Amino acid sequence: MTAIKAIMDGREIVAQQGQTILQAVKVNSIHIPTLCYHPAIALYGACRLCLVQIKNNPKLLPSCTTEIVEGMNILTQTPDILEARKSVIELILVRHPLDCFSCKRNGACELQNVAYELGVEQSRYAREGKINRHHTIEQANPFYMRDMNKCILCARCIRTCSELAHYHAIDFHSRGIQATVNPPLGKSLETSDCTFCGQCVQNCPVGALFEKPSIGLGRAWELQKKKTICAYCGVGCELEISVNAKSGKIANITTNYESPTSLNKGRSCVKGRFSWQFVHSEERLKHPLIREEGVLREATWEEALQYTAKKLLEIKQTSGPDSLGIFSSARCTNEENYLIQRFARQVLGTNNVDHCAHL
Repeated sequence: MTAIKAIMDGREIVAQQGQTILQAVKVNSIHIPTLCYHPAIALYGACRLCLVQIKNNPKLLPSCTTEIVEGMNILTQTPDILEARKSVIELILVRHPLDCFSCKRNGACELQNVAYELGVEQSRYAREGKINRHHTIEQANPFYMRDMNKCILCARCIRTCSELAHYHAIDFHSRGIQATVNPPLGKSLETSDCTFCGQCVQNCPVGALFEKPSIGLGRAWELQKKKTICAYCGVGCELEISVNAKSGKIANITTNYESPTSLNKGRSCVKGRFSWQFVHSEERLKHPLIREEGVLREATWEEALQYTAKKLLEIKQTSGPDSLGIFSSARCTNEENYLIQRFARQVLGTNNVDHCAHL
């Protein structure tokens, strides 16, 4: 790509030909607030929050869809721009409740952050009875909750579903202040094409969608993110585990769409994203168990390994290696599952190996 030079807020920056102003801004560590923008999905230009001013151009332009060109003189923080951004936030707050204190997304809400940045506390455009906040919070889904009262119609969930998940499980319904995001008419999320991959939930900038398993496990500022690999199958998807610094326990699992080491590029299946509660389950075994006369008793690891090895050798000698089979677990690491299949083939001499990931 060809490098080009432009002026931004009086400072010379270098961008690549074909980049938008917003992309050039991010490369040069300059901040412009956004809501509908997400790096993993196509440009949309709906929220109009990223407006900038170009010298000799009378209009304010959305930086996310305006291409930067050689010699362009761009302003990002003029009084007109700041006033326009405040008006955008206030228009959004016409239909968005100001219950940040009790909101599950408190501290991680992009709307909250931008409103704080611009000094907006309420909307001067709100009129009693002219809002759309009568929706019931949907709690039936085991993976996430939906609160359409908080939806800001940024379409990030819709675009994520169609572009990243390659499904069309949700879309806009109605128009104007009555607009909502829902499955096709006559269908619920459970009967739509939704596979509950949870990408729409992660990409929601507000509290309209929220991961149900993480409710009550920690606020955004209490969480520390750790990179790991999903253990559910052999694909090796990269995940980000949010650990509560106080409790030391997992509070949520998300992905990073911009991680250079992520082969899944931020995508994940329903198991990888939502089925992590087993880690802290009280039902997890802490000691090996040996069954004697129909009763399980605790044993040491040495005793259990010797007992198991003896039984496996007896069966192999009396009935042959193919009378044995190994069933590995998606809740072990990929390395552990690799070792168990090597053990089956090279030590026991059987190819009878199965894994629960295909169920």
